[in-house]
Amino acid sequence: MDLALLRTFVTVHRAGSFTRAAALLGLSQPAVTSQIRTLERQLGKPLFLRQARGVTPTTIGDELAHKAAPHLDALVEIAESGLDDESSLRTLHLAGPPEFTAERALPALTELTGDDGQPFALRASFGTAEETLEGLAAGHHDLAISTARPRGALLTTTPLCDEEHVLVAAPRWVERIGAGALRLKGAPALEDLPVVEVHESLPFVSRYWASVFDSRPATPGTVIVPDLRAVLACTIAGAGIAVLPRYLCAAALDEGTVATLHEPPVPPLRTYFLVVRTGTLAMPHIARAHEWLQQAAAGWC
Repeated sequence: MDLALLRTFVTVHRAGSFTRAAALLGLSQPAVTSQIRTLERQLGKPLFLRQARGVTPTTIGDELAHKAAPHLDALVEIAESGLDDESSLRTLHLAGPPEFTAERALPALTELTGDDGQPFALRASFGTAEETLEGLAAGHHDLAISTARPRGALLTTTPLCDEEHVLVAAPRWVERIGAGALRLKGAPALEDLPVVEVHESLPFVSRYWASVFDSRPATPGTVIVPDLRAVLACTIAGAGIAVLPRYLCAAALDEGTVATLHEPPVPPLRTYFLVVRTGTLAMPHIARAHEWLQQAAAGWC
């Protein structure tokens, strides 16, 4: 079987589209379509179901991708690194949510970029869980940090750590509400307070309200900024209440620039996952980063 056909097949499988696969491979879409048809004729079975937007692999397609992808990745690793491993500096492409990646993952991984015997170069990109996992599957990234657990056999997932979410505000808001104003069931004291969030849908506040108060927030977002670090800055400035990961606001809590508004018996948690393409942990630089992050995460909980 032609390895070029298999490479095209795996790229289409990961990209979910002939068009995206063609762009990744530097080929025309008709060339990609022709190669997939050739492979299907050789196997005597369809590998993809064509849809209005992209393609969906058949059961045979999924099985072939699961078997072939790790070996193709290993061949690419050999071709890119060459025979003299010591003379080649590998590059790790990491992707994840901006705040967690910047505050947690990157400081940990930069320890591995120095001259300690097996250094590697590091490139990072930020995105939503959907964007990150799609980029990983398409081969744009080597290692992804995600708050969503992907399905399917082509991606391998390992739980990394849990983050605790806390309801915080500037001290003046805490004084205004008054001690003991919040109850475990329902949050009447918070209904008229401004809310700082990362999106109009209030993902963090809504999740907290559902988990702790068994209700929905009654107030729409007052300040919407697409970065939790900006949410923290606005909260410190007194813009309103916010739900933030404890690791992100721990220093502000210690300094007293924000205070917790509520301490539920069971705080809401969100799990982070380490995700790689199945088989790529055979590559030393990916395996090393994967293991290092797991070790570092033991001290983050």
